[in-house]
Amino acid sequence: MRLDLDRAIMPERCAFCGTRSVASECALCDGCRQDLPWVAHACERCAAPLPGPLARGVFCGACQNRAPPVATTIAPLLYAFPVDAGLKAFKFRRKLHYGPMFAHLLLHALSDVRDDIDALLPVPLHWRRLAARGFNQAAELATPLARSLGLPILGNVIRHRPTELQTGLSARARDRNLKHAFRVKRPVRARHVLIVDDVVTTGATTRHLATELLRNGAERVSVAAVARAT
Repeated sequence: MRLDLDRAIMPERCAFCGTRSVASECALCDGCRQDLPWVAHACERCAAPLPGPLARGVFCGACQNRAPPVATTIAPLLYAFPVDAGLKAFKFRRKLHYGPMFAHLLLHALSDVRDDIDALLPVPLHWRRLAARGFNQAAELATPLARSLGLPILGNVIRHRPTELQTGLSARARDRNLKHAFRVKRPVRARHVLIVDDVVTTGATTRHLATELLRNGAERVSVAAVARAT
């Protein structure tokens, strides 16, 4: 009754177009959901969009040449309009109402891989950037995911070296930028850790983070991101 009254007074609205949405739509109307740039086919390992499906256990050419340290990457959307605009508003303009909506989309995308995941790790921010921004966008996504899945969020991994913003850097520069950026303070007790981030571009961030997790006790690492850049 209280929830119905709250919705009547302050109805939930679509995060993209602002129209009133129903409870089942979770801040995303059906029209905008259908118009989102969904990824139809992707590499299971790195989530790179593909023109057609691959057989189970077969990965894209880039992953065959250099296998990333992650078992699976889930990124249901392309980093294209309006997702890119929404993520930028969420990340740089403090439009935090996008967080629960993007987390809801991620939760549905995780249905095939979440059975044996036993902990989540939002990509850590350096304390200086966290203080300047006021929040960690990856943590804003991971918190409702952890609540829905009934899983803990790891708190023993830090970004101990300040890094340059990845935006605009080449793949090689991104890789150099993140070298030795993360540190695991205590052994990881979880066997399968899910790294949560907003966007996967070259995979450099999750590659370095996964390597540290595997060195410190994790048996398997997967990645979940809202969008995949091409």
